[in-house]
Amino acid sequence: MPDSAAPQPLPTNAALPHRKVIRAWLLPLAQRSSWRALVLLAVDYMLLTALLAGVVGLEPVWLKLLCGLAAGFVIGRLFVIGHDGCHHSLTPHRRLNRWLGRIAFLPSLTAYSLWDVGHNAVHHGFTNLKGVDFVWAPLTQAEFRALSPLGRLMQRIYRSGWGPGVYYLVEIWWKKMMFPRASSLGNTRRAIFTWDCLLVTAFAALWIAGLIAAAWLTYQSALLLLLLGFVVPLFFWFHMMGFVIYGHHTHVKVCWHDDRAAWQRAQPFVSTTVHLTFPWQIGTLVHHIMEHTAHHVDMSIPLYQLKAAQARLEELLPGRIVVQRFSWRWYFDTARACKLYDFRRRCWTDFAGRATSPPARAVL
Repeated sequence: MPDSAAPQPLPTNAALPHRKVIRAWLLPLAQRSSWRALVLLAVDYMLLTALLAGVVGLEPVWLKLLCGLAAGFVIGRLFVIGHDGCHHSLTPHRRLNRWLGRIAFLPSLTAYSLWDVGHNAVHHGFTNLKGVDFVWAPLTQAEFRALSPLGRLMQRIYRSGWGPGVYYLVEIWWKKMMFPRASSLGNTRRAIFTWDCLLVTAFAALWIAGLIAAAWLTYQSALLLLLLGFVVPLFFWFHMMGFVIYGHHTHVKVCWHDDRAAWQRAQPFVSTTVHLTFPWQIGTLVHHIMEHTAHHVDMSIPLYQLKAAQARLEELLPGRIVVQRFSWRWYFDTARACKLYDFRRRCWTDFAGRATSPPARAVL
């Protein structure tokens, strides 16, 4: 006999339940496993080590380059593990999560405590609320016009479709993840911020020193090994990360808010994220981080349960979640459409202020 209390798909004209209700639907999928987390971390670190060894040991430069690019991809996988550790969704133990998160973040040169503040508290706490959430926050036309010529040029690069890595490198990593000014953190100062920045700096120094030593021992060019074993992996990683977070929250159907009351009524944990789907199990290869709506609904769900959680949400909330099959055509169409945001008309615009998306429906 079916369980009469089991939730049923919500009619499209019904009010969205409270977040606590929706999270209760996913509660069975929030179980965490320490051994599974340790295996994931160990496998990805072994992959990264093998690929960096390939950069050093293989002779053809094109194979070294391929290993360097693949190493950047694995850095992205490790970052997702660290991301779960920072959310305390990786294992049932908070202290273990903190240490595994720090270890997993090292190759991406991400300071754990700074990511915790910027991502967990700000981005997840105020997703797509203008003036608080800073991740891919769109400018208005007035803000764009007020920028210096260099500032406007940078915005054009960021929003071109070709510049997500530049955006992440400059606006997120450099300004907020590496010894940031207190003003960029709301004048918040904590000793742990400095210690975590020193930790990733020391890791980078050891990484560089290891490549130089390998070059000396194998009679290779140190400059070549540094380029292919350090610069190329990080170059790939920055572009991968910029692309991923752009795809998570940028879509003609995703709106931004500049009024907190309206933002709260819009149930932003559902309406401001995109489930970007890919062929060839690419989603699995990036530890299911693209099943992003489920993650925003309940940050305690571990990466190895996100696919099932996302499917559950889409079953119970038909028509409420933005699901987009990835294609390069869609991506560059989105980049052309989503340049600036008009909060009065509630739509995306180009740099000239022309509307490029239908006005979002106001939530009363």
